[in-house]
Amino acid sequence: MRLLVLTSSANHIRHWLGIVALASILFLSHAPAWADTDTSSASSAADTAAVTTNAPTSFDAALNGLLSMNFDDKKAAVQALPQFNHPNTLAILAALGDGNLFHAGGHFYIQKDNTYFDVNDVEKAVDNVNNAKKITINNAIRQWVKSYVAEHALMSPDTNERRSAITQMLQKGDDTALAQVQAALPKETNAEIKGLLQTYLARADLAGKDVSRHATAIELLSQHASPENLTLLQQYAAKAPTPQLKAAAQKAIAAIDQKLSMMKGVETLSFGLSLGSVLVLTAIGLAITFGVMGVINMAHGELMMIGAYCAYVVQLLMPNHIGASVLVSIPVAFVVSGLVGVLIERFVVRYLYGRPLETLLATFGISLILQQAVRSIFSPLNRMVQTPDWMSGTWQILPGLAITWNRVYIFIFCLLCFFALMAVMKYTRLGLQVRAVSQNRDMARAMGINDRKVDMLTFGLGAGVAGMAGVALSQLTNVGPNLGQQYIVDSFMVVVLGGVGNLWGTLVAGLGLGILNKFMEPWLGAMLAKILVLVFVILFIQKYPRGLFPQKGRAVE
Repeated sequence: MRLLVLTSSANHIRHWLGIVALASILFLSHAPAWADTDTSSASSAADTAAVTTNAPTSFDAALNGLLSMNFDDKKAAVQALPQFNHPNTLAILAALGDGNLFHAGGHFYIQKDNTYFDVNDVEKAVDNVNNAKKITINNAIRQWVKSYVAEHALMSPDTNERRSAITQMLQKGDDTALAQVQAALPKETNAEIKGLLQTYLARADLAGKDVSRHATAIELLSQHASPENLTLLQQYAAKAPTPQLKAAAQKAIAAIDQKLSMMKGVETLSFGLSLGSVLVLTAIGLAITFGVMGVINMAHGELMMIGAYCAYVVQLLMPNHIGASVLVSIPVAFVVSGLVGVLIERFVVRYLYGRPLETLLATFGISLILQQAVRSIFSPLNRMVQTPDWMSGTWQILPGLAITWNRVYIFIFCLLCFFALMAVMKYTRLGLQVRAVSQNRDMARAMGINDRKVDMLTFGLGAGVAGMAGVALSQLTNVGPNLGQQYIVDSFMVVVLGGVGNLWGTLVAGLGLGILNKFMEPWLGAMLAKILVLVFVILFIQKYPRGLFPQKGRAVE
């Protein structure tokens, strides 16, 4: 009996010892971090060493780290990118933040307007990018990227880069860079960029809950007139917290509205001068031909077309020097168009002097022949002449008021052509003979002037100037067989309005008609405005048949 009791007790003891042992094992295997401080520290040190060892060691390695499926690794790669001082780091991070960074075929690309650019050359487009995959990031990475881009773009030594950064923030309504803008404002020296930074802060203050800052924000916004500020103030005035602030907002709205109207007028004037300069360029050669010989040259537009195609061909021959090709094409177009004009005068026009209707029909036939010749050589499709870098972009006169550089250069080119032609007519032997023949052909012939030679050279000079006008037009529109037909009627209208054969009249009439047309377009539309301008010219000619600046002299009929 005693043996059975002892056996039973031993079994119970073994049972409880087993339970205790099992509990100990489970406890040790799931011990919390505080249970073994040394082990935890060792593990943490090992992890840190692993992260340090796996950190990107080059720019390419950091880029490839963006392909990781782990967002922690992506963030480490993103934060490592600026350490390698790559020239396009800022552009890459900006594209990543906007969702425009892609990967395809082992390369990374930035997408702009459905076009891909290699991250190592953000100016050159890349063709045949297939199966491109967007680099995805989470909100934490995106926030870090936008903060970094804003801070470094606003602190950039490049004025254009700082202007572009704050302009994009204002356009997107991005209010995440408030601290960066506040830090950049005291250091900014450019007045325009400083105004944009102040506008950014004023918009943030106006949207904030601190009503005490609203009055100052309204005052700042009123000083920087823009359609966006106008809209913002109108929305604010509709729900202003106090009558005083509402009155201040309405006053600012009126001030901005007035400034915008003035800027709109200046912009319309610039567009009018641009159109007028084109009209002057297209008509100035015709004014010489029509004034001296009385020939209605309906092929004048095709001579401009030849000049435009000269610009296209020269650019094909100089693909790596686009900026220089435009300058080279000017004398080339003058010579080629001038030679074509001499051939037209020698083989057709010289036999039709004194018969204006037949001259009109003959030159109209020549225009059709030239158009078909161009179609046969270059095809009927329009051709594009690339604008050089020094003519691209806009001239930002004021915030909200900008003019494209190509139109500014064409206006300057128009004035240079005009004064060069004036100098030729006034200070050269050819110019003296041209003026003599235009005033009294019989007397000029009696004085020993070969009027037929003068007619040939004058026709060639007018044709050459038309060719240079074609080079200018190639920077505004596509080059095609019908390019000249768009301007021939306007050219004759400018010549007749200014006074036949008078260069100053051509300049004034061309610029005046361009400005009048552009000021009428907003109210009447482009087509109706052109019709009313034509009616105005007809009525003016009825009253003053010899134009604004008629020729004077006893021989003038």
